Amino acid sequence: MATHALDSNCITLTRFFLEEQKRFKQATGELTQLLNAIQTAVKVVSSAVRKAGITQLFGTVGETNVQGEEVKKLDVLANELFINMLQSSYTVGLLISEENETVIEIETDKRGKYIVAFDPLDGSSNIDCLVSIGSIFAILKKEDNTIPSLKDALQPGRNVVAAGYALYGSATMMVISTGNGVHGFMLDPSIGEFILADKNMTVPKRGQIYAINEGYSYMWDDAIKEYIQNKKDPAKGKPYNARYVGSMVADVHRTIKYGGIFIYPATTASPNGKLRLLYECIPMAYLVTQAGGLASNGKIPILDIQPTSLHGRSPIFIGSKEDVEEVLEIIKKHQKE
Repeated sequence: MATHALDSNCITLTRFFLEEQKRFKQATGELTQLLNAIQTAVKVVSSAVRKAGITQLFGTVGETNVQGEEVKKLDVLANELFINMLQSSYTVGLLISEENETVIEIETDKRGKYIVAFDPLDGSSNIDCLVSIGSIFAILKKEDNTIPSLKDALQPGRNVVAAGYALYGSATMMVISTGNGVHGFMLDPSIGEFILADKNMTVPKRGQIYAINEGYSYMWDDAIKEYIQNKKDPAKGKPYNARYVGSMVADVHRTIKYGGIFIYPATTASPNGKLRLLYECIPMAYLVTQAGGLASNGKIPILDIQPTSLHGRSPIFIGSKEDVEEVLEIIKKHQKE
């Protein structure tokens, strides 16, 4: 009977980033320390997600977060985990969480130079039906030694130092970039480590899948209606498959792997879009752009948007380069009419 052989030279997430660190001039190791704190939080959240049914973490706390959404017990746990791990890493000066109305300041003696914006548990409305959920984060740097403030957090995506997400699916995976490609690490529960499983992930130039919530089609503008109609029309080429999980991490991860496009457009009910810029759109746009794809708000690249508020929202068109360019052409055409 064959036995499972352990790789005696496996590349763990920590090892990978210690090697990556050499690329940076004057590297201090702080970013690796920070990414270690995030991976620890992800490991604990992953464990909690797996045990949710057993430990009664399903269901709601009965409170609502700043977005007016009912808070799930797992959301609370994940948020506290991320805050505690990041605060005690001695690498951050300011935290922005989807669950907290204002910025989270760090005590002076624990303060570092990085700013982390994160969504501790994305897609949490899917928890009870066991659909994949995730965590998303973006890391920015504070350039001076003044006390960190909200202004320091409102930086465009071009300033991102590193970004990533964790996907709690059939396995737990972390997908991360520090500006040198996108890399996927799978959690091996037998050793409790993230192992490099997918180096240099790239988005296919074109895919055969579109992901959008078609329940809102009556609130779309004409350009979006035309694009989606084209994707269903055999006369306009092979029709695309519709795939929509409703958990941004799961939808974007599939888009990176298989290509295609994920769209969350502006609607008459949400004229600024629904997804949050700092901790959903920007980190995902950073990753997809690093992987050779495109991310736009319909007018300009997501990474060029100047955030104006902590929980500001944005429409997003993200995925394969040619698919995103196609929808942008249709938007441009409608704007001229």
